[in-house]
Amino acid sequence: MPLNSNKLGLPGWLILMGALTAIGPVSIDMYLPAFPSIATGLNATHSQVERTLAIYLIGMSVAQLAYGPLADRYGRKPPLYGALSLYIVASAGCAIAPNIEVLTASRLLQAMGGAAGMVISRAVVRDHYDTQEAARALSMLMLIMGVAPILAPLIGGQVLALTGWRGIFVLITVSAIILLWTVSRVMVESLRPDRVIPLSWSSILHNYSQLIRNGKFVAFAMSGAMGSATMFGYIVSSPRLFIDYYGISSQSYGLLFGLNALCLITGSQVSARMLKKYRPVQLLPWALRAMMLAGLSALGLTLSGSVTLTILMGCMMAFMFCQGFVGPNSAAMALSEQGNRLGSASALLGTFTIASGACAGFLVSLASETGPLPMALILGGCTTLSWLIGGIARRRP
Repeated sequence: MPLNSNKLGLPGWLILMGALTAIGPVSIDMYLPAFPSIATGLNATHSQVERTLAIYLIGMSVAQLAYGPLADRYGRKPPLYGALSLYIVASAGCAIAPNIEVLTASRLLQAMGGAAGMVISRAVVRDHYDTQEAARALSMLMLIMGVAPILAPLIGGQVLALTGWRGIFVLITVSAIILLWTVSRVMVESLRPDRVIPLSWSSILHNYSQLIRNGKFVAFAMSGAMGSATMFGYIVSSPRLFIDYYGISSQSYGLLFGLNALCLITGSQVSARMLKKYRPVQLLPWALRAMMLAGLSALGLTLSGSVTLTILMGCMMAFMFCQGFVGPNSAAMALSEQGNRLGSASALLGTFTIASGACAGFLVSLASETGPLPMALILGGCTTLSWLIGGIARRRP
């Protein structure tokens, strides 16, 4: 491997890929406790602030389509330089935004820069590993990036108390500068010369059209995407639900958010261990069924009027544990036969995932209901779709 393994047994390049992947969770989660403060400070509504997250997801989903072909043509490192530079400038723009419109526009640009980390990290993993090992490596990425959803809201809550919400974006900007420096100094190019794909509109359209016509790729990608949509729906609605409806403090909100992230990490690591014995296609069916059961339980209890914060958290924790299986295994299966177009395949996979999350986030932000029903509807509906599409994926040749 390009870098030496550390005491945890993880190669250094995989830790760096985890840090690049963590850009998304950090950008999403760190400012969640500040939603009420941003609304007050910029004289905006809660829905307008929630849409800054939804617009981030849209920007990230679209931008990934560009980074895939760039990574297949110019390698994994060069696109990262430009993307991280854009991310840094946009993050600084968020910190000095005078109104909600500028914050929203800066979040869009921030997403377009941060999208490269998610695309290129998956492609680098597949540069090194076959399908089974890639599933294990992606599970390890979840461990590394899973620390971000635990720490980000906690850190964001503390920074909010000390400096206000603008300090959160200052911290993000500084962290991105350090990450750019690390990429430039220690990352080794992993794209082999024989896998370089010429960059042209015809080749880009050909690759994406071939991928879209690949039923197995699309089905596995969308099965995982529906699970991620559930998670993003929870992320968008949780500040309003936990802080405004249930009266949880910004600091306590970070603890609840971290508890769910811990369940995601635990599920991904149990999956990684089971992959030593089982194939990804063997683990997916039961994980999808269990995830759907958690989602439908939350919806049923909410509709019956018997849901409480404790019950809702229990259902979310069960969902997150199952998502730790579904995410890496569905991604590994989707990428399993895309060797010469991994960048484009990884990009389209990420676009499906983030676009689904953006749709779920927008639906939640449009809801006038302040209670748990919007979250429960997303939880029950998307997990059911994930199970149904997963069944179609397994039957594809």
